[in-house]
Order: sequence, then C-alpha cells, then structure tokens
Amino acid sequence: MRMRKGWETQADNWVRFARTPGHDAFYDLMNLPAFLSLLPAPGRRTLDLGCGEGRLSRLLAEAGHTMVAADASPSMIALAASAEPALAAIVSDAARLPFTDSAFDLVVAFMCLHDMDQMAGAISEAGRVLAPGGRLAFAVVHPINSAGDFAGKEPDAPFVITGSYLDSHPADWTADSGGIRVDFHSEHHSLEEYAAAVASAGLLIEQIREPKATPELLAITPAAARFLRMPVVLHMLALRPPG
Repeated sequence: MRMRKGWETQADNWVRFARTPGHDAFYDLMNLPAFLSLLPAPGRRTLDLGCGEGRLSRLLAEAGHTMVAADASPSMIALAASAEPALAAIVSDAARLPFTDSAFDLVVAFMCLHDMDQMAGAISEAGRVLAPGGRLAFAVVHPINSAGDFAGKEPDAPFVITGSYLDSHPADWTADSGGIRVDFHSEHHSLEEYAAAVASAGLLIEQIREPKATPELLAITPAAARFLRMPVVLHMLALRPPG
C-alpha cells in the first residue's frame, strides 16, 4: 500500500502544516469555504473519511455535526483523537469500513481520495454506509491539475500536461515553505474515473464545482492568480437515492 505507508511517515510533518495558523492559505481562504458551502445541514451522523489529523472533523463538530473520523494511518488517528473537541476516531481502511450499511447520512472525503490506494473501493464503501437520501461530498486535486504543472508562477504562465491525463499514475509532490516540508503521496485519476466510481457505488452526481482563487487568497498569495483560469481542486456532491 504505497500511499498508506507514505502518509504514515508524514504524520508529524502534516500536523505542523495543518495546525500552524495561516500556513495553508489555499485551505483557509479558498478550498475550505467552497467545500463547506457544498455540504447539507447537520443530520444524524457524519463520517469524515480519510480525516488525517482531524481539522475538518473538528470544524464540522463545532457546526453541529455528530462526527466519526476514520483514517488508515494510526499516527493520524492518534492526532485526531487527541485534539479538541474530542472526536470518535477509528483506524480503518477506507475500502473496508467497520460500519453497518446505512450508518451515516453524510460522508465527507476532503482532499484524500487521490491519496488512497483504492480510490474506487473507498467510494464504494462510502455508498454502502450512506443511508437512502444521504450524500457523499468530496474534494480532490483537480484531475487537470494532477496531470501536469505550470511553467512558472506568473498569472499567464502556460500549463503543460506532463504525463497522461486519461491513465492513472503516481502524482507525488512536495510542499516546502515556512520551514515545513510535507511529501504528498498521491495518484492522478481522470474525472471519468471519479465519476465511474460514484456511479458504481449507486450514487447520483448532484453537483460538480471547480472553485476559483478568491480575492482574499490573491491578496496574500499573488501567484494564485493562475487559478483564476484553471482549477486547482474539484468538488463533487453525490446522492444515494431514497428508497
């Protein structure tokens, strides 16, 4: 399990990255607000699939969701369980969840499906544990973004596809800023792959969003102007049909 092992080694680095105030501007000022606007109101129980150190779980708990957090990394779960507010956190393979059918009315998978060794299996399990009428909301690195890179940081820098867009392949990269380095262990998937996994899980796609860089982000990170013309993340909301 290449990505599972890789992320276990990055737990200490990731918690510094995620919990240092102001360090992750893309999360704070673009990705998170857009994702939260996609979610339905709190219901009976919400699963945070691939929760990492638990930052989204804590926010949703504060917003009224009854949370269960799950991740395959024991170190990540230890971090999630030790923070406030206290979370119900469990070590689990996302493709083999230890929950009964229809146990949740919302499953969130925030910036993690592309870091899982069995992406389609994880979406299948999300569909299984959703109650009829429940929803899966996920955010991933946009498939066009993980297929290539910009030639520079200028707003008009060309974007170059460096591998295959249509075929899955490793898409590891490193973030190194402010004295914090995180090695991201990821895989590229096309939009068709994500959509096919959702359909195979018996879910219906309700919304697809491609958030743009916000004025707040641009004010502190001018290089983000590149993401006014090309998406960096993809958000999707899918329904388990009632009945």
